[in-house]
Amino acid sequence: MPIKINRPTVIEAAGNKPKRIEEFIGFVNSKTSALSIARMVSPGGWAEPGQKPEFSEYTVVLRGVLRVKTKSEAFDVHAGEAIITHANEWVQYSTPGDDDAEYIAVCLPAFTPDKVHRDEE
Repeated sequence: MPIKINRPTVIEAAGNKPKRIEEFIGFVNSKTSALSIARMVSPGGWAEPGQKPEFSEYTVVLRGVLRVKTKSEAFDVHAGEAIITHANEWVQYSTPGDDDAEYIAVCLPAFTPDKVHRDEE
């Protein structure tokens, strides 16, 4: 039987500035552990600690630019572009410049705070 999601749950985000995470499907909002789907809005100049998550993340940028840094390189992902990061590899997300970024993130399996493994700040 289908499950209709009437609204997302806003989840607290890590980082130097407030970022909005709206989880539509996932561990918190729908009790789904297989994957999570969230809409993110990060302000210009935002950065979060690096992390080595136990999940892969599939990200589609809707507006602005999202910077995705790995141990060996950095990618600026613009509106209309996407990026895949793989489980158990170090990654850091940020929003360079002054403009906000809006993007959809799909995590497989679902994001949970105990599976993100953020760097010590």
